[in-house]
Amino acid sequence: ALRKGSDLEKAFATAALVYNNYADPEGKLSKAETKSLLQSQFWHVIQGQENKPKYQEIISFLDEESENKIDFEDFMILLVSLTLMSDLLQEIKNVKTTK
Repeated sequence: ALRKGSDLEKAFATAALVYNNYADPEGKLSKAETKSLLQSQFWHVIQGQENKPKYQEIISFLDEESENKIDFEDFMILLVSLTLMSDLLQEIKNVKTTK
């Protein structure tokens, strides 16, 4: 079904698949696993964001020792937050597509 989906549908499906590959049997990630996933799968977006206060706040939250786990909804909020603070949106505005 996803082969027939739009680019946006495929993008969200990919995010869900990547999340599910990292998630535990309950469908959640530890904070350490979340940080690892972001650093390995979202590196180009977060690269260069290290000095921004909001990025530091997110990483500090993920570094906290606690049993709290991240569910898919919270993970997607993290992705959107990191994307909004990155330079990616400006780069996208500068790219013209032929579609």
